[in-house]
Amino acid sequence: MTAARKLCIPGLTRNASDFDDLAPKIAATGRDVITVSLRGRGRSDWDPDYLNYHPEIYRDDVLTVLDELGVRQAIFVGTSLGGIVAMATHGSAPERVKAAVLNDIGPELAPEGMARIAGYVGAGAGAGPAASLEEAAQRIRAVNEVAFPDASDADWLVFARRTFHEAAAGEWVLDYDPNIARALVELGAAPDLWPAFASLKATPTLVLRGGLSDLLSPEIVDKMREVHPGFDYTEVPRIGHAPMMTEPVAWAALDKFLMEID
Repeated sequence: MTAARKLCIPGLTRNASDFDDLAPKIAATGRDVITVSLRGRGRSDWDPDYLNYHPEIYRDDVLTVLDELGVRQAIFVGTSLGGIVAMATHGSAPERVKAAVLNDIGPELAPEGMARIAGYVGAGAGAGPAASLEEAAQRIRAVNEVAFPDASDADWLVFARRTFHEAAAGEWVLDYDPNIARALVELGAAPDLWPAFASLKATPTLVLRGGLSDLLSPEIVDKMREVHPGFDYTEVPRIGHAPMMTEPVAWAALDKFLMEID
């Protein structure tokens, strides 16, 4: 039996480069991996209609990608918004989702986490372009250090390079459309995802939670268990929103989960 493709979908302001370390680890086990940047991020074009920055549109986008690649079914590995897209896809096209990995996300979002995200999306981790990669790293660190207290200076430079891109005159600008913030305010983070999450009951599901996460709380995890008691669960210590999934604890859980499915 041929192993299912792994479709890795990043978070709200992130892009496919978030999987630059994870994808090779998965591929080294002999599995095929697809990583995507959702519209408005990374190498994907910005949408002239910012109201299209919505999970249901992203769901349709990833299904189009799978269709174009001739992939009938995939294991969805979604971080934050990527996990929302995974749930939304299963809710409308369950036959396309062989299994789901929800990385620090559930069908309900903790308000404190949403308030923090709303505070930096579009604000650019500091107004205007950064004069250097080092300045970009300082800005990203100021926003995210609470989630990654053990990250080194080198880690923050890598983080910045995956979040910013170099523009004219050596300046560094965020690698996403700031209009994503307008869509977040006007449309909300996601539609009601509880029915889509409940639809996963018959589908292998792994939930990863950062031990310091302010978006996926233990209380939400408990509510998820009432709806879908069979999902696998691993908490990644000293990581907030969201684990990179290359942390030893996270990778061990993910690798074991994939081995049990393929």
